[in-house]
Amino acid sequence: MRIIADLHLHSYLSRATSKKLILENIYRWAQLKGVQIAATGDFTHPEWFSQIKDQLEPAEDGLFRLKESYCQTMDAHVPASCRNEVRFILSTEISSIYKQGNKVRRVHNLIFVPEIDDAANIRKILEKIGNLKADGRPILGLSARNLLEIILSVNSKAFLIPAHIWTPWFSVLGSKSGFDSIEECFQDLSSHIFALETGLSSDPQMNWRLSMLDRFSLVSNSDAHSPEKIGREATIFNIDFSYDALVNALQTKAHPAEGAPPAEGAPLAEVAPLALEGTIEFFPEEGKYHMDGHRKCQMMLTPKSTRENHGLCPVCHKPVTIGVMNRVESLADRQDGVLPHGAKPYHSLIPLVEILSEIYDCGVNSQKIQKIYHDILTSLGPELKILMDVSLEDISCKHSPLLAEAISRMRYGRVHLDAGYDGEFGTAKVLL
Repeated sequence: MRIIADLHLHSYLSRATSKKLILENIYRWAQLKGVQIAATGDFTHPEWFSQIKDQLEPAEDGLFRLKESYCQTMDAHVPASCRNEVRFILSTEISSIYKQGNKVRRVHNLIFVPEIDDAANIRKILEKIGNLKADGRPILGLSARNLLEIILSVNSKAFLIPAHIWTPWFSVLGSKSGFDSIEECFQDLSSHIFALETGLSSDPQMNWRLSMLDRFSLVSNSDAHSPEKIGREATIFNIDFSYDALVNALQTKAHPAEGAPPAEGAPLAEVAPLALEGTIEFFPEEGKYHMDGHRKCQMMLTPKSTRENHGLCPVCHKPVTIGVMNRVESLADRQDGVLPHGAKPYHSLIPLVEILSEIYDCGVNSQKIQKIYHDILTSLGPELKILMDVSLEDISCKHSPLLAEAISRMRYGRVHLDAGYDGEFGTAKVLL
């Protein structure tokens, strides 16, 4: 069955997150968005881990569900059109800060385990290395390679996905503190890495420019710091509810019955469908590190402009933050537009509240937009279904022709984009 998974979330115990990020609200908003598997996030934090144990119960193999008593509290806040099964997968994000190759490395990694005991055992090991109480995403003086070794020693079914791999400051390939390859980071354990999270500032097409990434499955997740952000990016599977099925889908790059691989650059439709169907993406320009720039001077630069300015801000002459597009270009060995074997399709979407905000010229958090948003979900179903699948005719009839036109333009990529840079989110408009 088709399952949309968001494998990177946080709790209210992570820095700069909403107090509303509790398990009940993750359960509710997963349904409103159309997400069937959600990460627990933050299981390393003792308080959050206690809540996970109290409020979740085993469901299918390696997955968990919210206990019925907690579901009942939230079900009244989920319209019938959006109600669906929600499963949780045990996960956390670790911020590793360490020195390697005479350079300070700052790498964020997602780790996943199938059992509560596995999470408990990993916590016991990591609490000897750093303070797990300080943040839901703990900062540890532990290399990414050694973190991977620890989780594999606890359970061979545990797995690690490098998070938002291109982010300048905290990622495996980031311009500020990353590496030039996955192998350089994870060394002798690199073969245990089989999936990479592209992050908000890149999309699969950008990652296809690097042949060294061909062997990895590409996943997208929200990295939500509030419940409303769940599903803003996500990964689409064709699997049953099962930890093993999800892992197998991530590990499988080619269909066993596929035969000879298509020629490089073949249309995506020629690639046989897989258990990992594809991803749901931001337009990467919306991400806050897509282009180079200097936020204090309100200066955004293309990679070409950065080179021409020798990496300096034209206003203050200080170094600019090198963004994702520049970093991709610096490591790429292919031209844009090449389709590698095993590439999966993806959907570039704009959050529904942002589209409504543009239509009605109101803030996304205004009462007017929030009421319209929830009315639309009640009549048409969960947000991701509306953005990707509901017919334009139904959208027009049940809401408005203008919304149908806006979603049509988004689906066909007829979007006006102003790129984000140096921590400043970009914008995507459909009605300019």
